[in-house]
Amino acid sequence: MDRLTSPARLMIVSDLDHTMVDHHDPDNLSLLRFNALWEANYRDNSLLVFSTGRSPTLYKELRKEKPMLTPDITIMSVGTEITYGNSMVPDDGWESFLNNKWDRKIVAEETSKFPELSLQSETEQRPHKVSFYVQKDKAQGVMKTLSKRLEERGLDVKIIYSGGMDLDILPQGAGKGQALAYLLKKLKSEGKLPNNTLACGDSGNDAELFSIPDVYGVMVANAQEELLQWHAANAKNNPKVIHASERCAAGIIQAIGHFNLGPSTSPRDVMDLSDCKMDNFVPAYEVVKFYLFFEKWRRGEIEHSEHYLSNLKAVCRPSGTFVHPSGVEKSLQECVTSFRTCHGDKQGKQFRIWVDQVLPAQVGSDSWLVSFKKWELSGEDRRCCITTVLLSSKNKTVADGLTWTHVHQTWLHGAASSDSATWFY
Repeated sequence: MDRLTSPARLMIVSDLDHTMVDHHDPDNLSLLRFNALWEANYRDNSLLVFSTGRSPTLYKELRKEKPMLTPDITIMSVGTEITYGNSMVPDDGWESFLNNKWDRKIVAEETSKFPELSLQSETEQRPHKVSFYVQKDKAQGVMKTLSKRLEERGLDVKIIYSGGMDLDILPQGAGKGQALAYLLKKLKSEGKLPNNTLACGDSGNDAELFSIPDVYGVMVANAQEELLQWHAANAKNNPKVIHASERCAAGIIQAIGHFNLGPSTSPRDVMDLSDCKMDNFVPAYEVVKFYLFFEKWRRGEIEHSEHYLSNLKAVCRPSGTFVHPSGVEKSLQECVTSFRTCHGDKQGKQFRIWVDQVLPAQVGSDSWLVSFKKWELSGEDRRCCITTVLLSSKNKTVADGLTWTHVHQTWLHGAASSDSATWFY
């Protein structure tokens, strides 16, 4: 959160499975649409928060499987763990708060008396969360009896049932909603309360998110019955909470537009990126736009035209250089010329490009240094390089776009290509 020195323009707090991530979308298109929108328009002045029931272990597994962005804040294990930044630094204050009237040993003793409960895997058992599976028709009875027994043992807990099978036992002060309330309070104390906050979810353990005052909410189109029932009983007349008509991340984009929280057209939804009309220079948008063009070029979704190559050369400084992750240095003009050899080479194949953590810094009156991670997915092969680009507006109008003067790439540790020759830009 230290990245921002003033209140975030928008803070999105989103569940992952079946909300941000659509497991029924093998091409991950809705997620990639959100990624492009966020990096082009929001990353540098907003906060992205993932709030998931997953443990850190399963969260990291999902990141390896799906083209997800890096959040500023991660809330895991149904709101019992809060971490910050790339290094996922834990919030010690939150951990101390959760220790009140919580004893994991007593929870284990009492739950062992219920044969209806089946313990989830060891990775899902956390310091402030004990998780089980339970049949849908047994859930309510178990929750009622278990709650009473734990109270009699001196504990103050909450029991959350979600997904038609998952039963989580947490300290009373825990949960996705309380974790969000804690974050908002912390940001407010620092003078950085977000201008707007949008909570996004699909299941019962997301209901608390929509109970926080002054927070917008979206239940995605594929929301589960338990969340829709909660909404009907508790928030039916709340105009700040909507049930989207779009699934997963597409529903989040829809909510941004519905509540007028900012731009809601993803660059991936713009047919001709050269027609994008901007009011001023937006370095992040230039980066997102370029790599979307490059993806479409290699997928053969745009024609092989000298017109496109001429336009690319026009935005590259003649003396500009590109440093390949292998260390080889080329001219930017030479790189554009080499694009002729890769047009359509990924046609009909699973090939996607996305950029993550696009952060521009103005380093002169007419120049920006933009850093980001550039990812490529080709079949099962995922590669990433840390990229730095120097962009200039010297002698350019907004309609012309920014000039690319230097590009430098290094492989991200553990994500290098085994064949550097196939990494073009």
